[in-house]
Amino acid sequence: MSELDHRIRIFPTLASGIFRYRTLRDASNTGRMPSIRLARGRRSETDRVYSITTVVRDREPIFRDAALAAIVIDELQQLSAHGHVQHFAWVLMPEHLHWLFALRRGELGYCVQLLKGRCARAINISRCGSGSVWQPGYFDHALRSDEAVRIHARYLIANPLRAGLVDEIGDYPYQWCAWDIDAL
Repeated sequence: MSELDHRIRIFPTLASGIFRYRTLRDASNTGRMPSIRLARGRRSETDRVYSITTVVRDREPIFRDAALAAIVIDELQQLSAHGHVQHFAWVLMPEHLHWLFALRRGELGYCVQLLKGRCARAINISRCGSGSVWQPGYFDHALRSDEAVRIHARYLIANPLRAGLVDEIGDYPYQWCAWDIDAL
């Protein structure tokens, strides 16, 4: 396998409501998320719907601990309560977060940084620790249509089932969706 093959990661995205794959070239080949800045030529837009994936440092499955999962869930709710975002769906997997929302105020990078920073502080206090909780950066995808939002929400909510964490969609305790799961 060539060095380039090692640097290419495949991850799912939606384009025009159809599930597709795109590649992400990570020149450092460290498995880290892209930077907190949007890719060149892209800009953060309020009222745009985004899908974000962010990963725990070293992919440590810390969210198997219900108390730590509750910290992230509380911070997600705070972002909505303070008018930063409107949630459509989120799933807190043992070592990463999938988050689908409309940005209502501020910049995308600031909003994600706010979530990750607040969560990290609270998690470190809870564990009597210090240091980074999350990998730097995140994957982002701006959705293009209302139809794609519902399709993407269903895809996110099905993640625990695909990972073998539950037997039925909707049984996972650390997920939320704006729509009835059966209606997706």
